[in-house]
Amino acid sequence: MPNVGKSTLFNALTKNKAEASNYPFCTIDPNTGIVPVPDDRLPKLATAVNTEKIIPAVVEFVDIAGIVAGASQGEGLGNKFLANIRECDAVAEVVRDFRDANVIHVVGGVNPESDIETIKTELVLADLETMQKRVHALDKEFRGNPKMREELEFSKKVLTLLESGEPARDIEAKGEHEPEWLKSFQLLSAKPHLYILNVDEDKLQISNNKLQTNLNIQDGQIIKINAKIEAELADLSDEERDEFLAELGIKEPGLNVLIREAYNLLGLQSYYTAGEKEVRAWTIKKGFTAPQAAGVIHTDFEKGFIKADVVNWQDLVDLGGWSAAREKGKVRLEGRDYIVQDGDVMIFKFSS
Repeated sequence: MPNVGKSTLFNALTKNKAEASNYPFCTIDPNTGIVPVPDDRLPKLATAVNTEKIIPAVVEFVDIAGIVAGASQGEGLGNKFLANIRECDAVAEVVRDFRDANVIHVVGGVNPESDIETIKTELVLADLETMQKRVHALDKEFRGNPKMREELEFSKKVLTLLESGEPARDIEAKGEHEPEWLKSFQLLSAKPHLYILNVDEDKLQISNNKLQTNLNIQDGQIIKINAKIEAELADLSDEERDEFLAELGIKEPGLNVLIREAYNLLGLQSYYTAGEKEVRAWTIKKGFTAPQAAGVIHTDFEKGFIKADVVNWQDLVDLGGWSAAREKGKVRLEGRDYIVQDGDVMIFKFSS
């Protein structure tokens, strides 16, 4: 919703300067920022292979206008907001749970439960309209095309769920076609969901599980954060930041947790290439095979894939490089069916 700390958080996250003012809809056009995924394995790998060049994995964040009740019918900046969400792979919903008399709340008092329900309702209502049109169109096609029966039945199942007020991500999409159909619907409430609870400083010590239970959140991960503190941390040197965190009794900035959880929410993981030229983290979907992972570097690598040398990052670090890792038998030769693991360090062999 407006005035919950989205743009303040975005600025701290991306080091950008998106407008963050105390009035609704100060963000109109979306702001985009690409941020590195915190990964303490990278500098250790760089030391092991004697390189200074490190290229981390990244996540793209988009700061968009706030939503209010009636957005699915065009209230506020509803239609623009919903269109911007449709382009994203996941939704990180910032929820206000802080008290500040100087920051107005668009519907009166601070009530995170109510705000969460408002967003959920508006996304579901927007999807309801989408699925009503989809079912109507499929029903017309089905009359002359019996092969459309399965998609029509699945579409009706999704529509029924939405009519009950529940998000489309709760649907069980199984088999060969249902996940593909669900994706083609481009439903807002089908996207993976992350709740970022912007809390007062004294709530930072409360466990996430307790907050999740208190808010009755069952359909997404929850992260607690204080956007104002994160903004202050973003302007400090590493040494000053560590001292500040120690005073607060916090292990690391909340933004680091947010970035990692966003990465996990999208079902992503990292593997590495490591040599004297550079150490680099490559982003792949969990479950990718070795040829698919090679294709992230270049499509020719996937097409011409032969084998891959694979070593766990910790073994490479502990043994001090590739030569020692090979001598100790820690480097494996893997083929086309190998499922790449998070933290694998790989060298691909391919034919051009």
